[in-house]
Amino acid sequence: MTLGGWLRRAERMYGEHGAALGQTAANARDEALYLILSTLRLPLDSPAAVLGRKLSAAESAAIGGVFRRRLVDRVPAAYITGEAWLGGLRFRVDERVLIPRSYFVEILESQVGPWLPGPAAVARAADVCTGSGCLAVLLARRFRGARVDGIDLSEAALEVAGLNVARHRLSGRLRLLRSNLFASVPPTRYDVILSNPPYETSAHVDALPEEFRREPRLALDGGPDGMGLIRRIVRQSAQRLRPHGILMIEVGGLRDAFEGEFGRLQPHWFHTEDGSDCVCLIQAARLRPRHARARS
Repeated sequence: MTLGGWLRRAERMYGEHGAALGQTAANARDEALYLILSTLRLPLDSPAAVLGRKLSAAESAAIGGVFRRRLVDRVPAAYITGEAWLGGLRFRVDERVLIPRSYFVEILESQVGPWLPGPAAVARAADVCTGSGCLAVLLARRFRGARVDGIDLSEAALEVAGLNVARHRLSGRLRLLRSNLFASVPPTRYDVILSNPPYETSAHVDALPEEFRREPRLALDGGPDGMGLIRRIVRQSAQRLRPHGILMIEVGGLRDAFEGEFGRLQPHWFHTEDGSDCVCLIQAARLRPRHARARS
């Protein structure tokens, strides 16, 4: 069989097994090709001509084993390969962390600048609920003069994040802190606080496909209404931002709920390519109590 033949076969298998997608790729062909190339240790940007490559019996057997894990055992593709890509960067992942996927990839590069005095003005930044550390790494690369804190409650997740901080050679200015949000974080005020927290309702997490339920529940479950951690992050950020600082938070399908509860803070909703527009920005001045703003 050729590589292309296995790819066509795998696409059919995804449909036959009813595999859930969205953790690594949006469609079966892309995910299957990624798994085949990774298994054969071929470059992920291999030219189309590689589809005609004939496979040895051993290679075909290895690919078959991978798709048994993916489609029969329902192991997410990223946990099989031990890696995930975000913003063109490769990150180490395993069952201790959520598989990286975030709209911040679109937003950090081009939409945040107008809300800050300038990149040089960002001296301190924080990624709350950092998980694998991927967004903390993106923050450090976006604001190259900043010191960044990656904060998470899960010690296991922080072990993985440490591997990614080392991989991207950011140990000198990216520290990882174990804390329940800001509870155990030393007194620090930030120019930028970013968070992609757990925001799914508990009932929704219970009903997720098996592939998604293999991810740490702590990284998905936002409580009965999904807003549990979001409320705490907004409240705690008021005391953690510098006067010109900004809070950016991803809320998934909870935009209407967020507006209903925090609309008075005048959140700005960033545009995303798929139109979900589920990441907002709140300026530090809006988070301060009204009487404090009046005195200033």
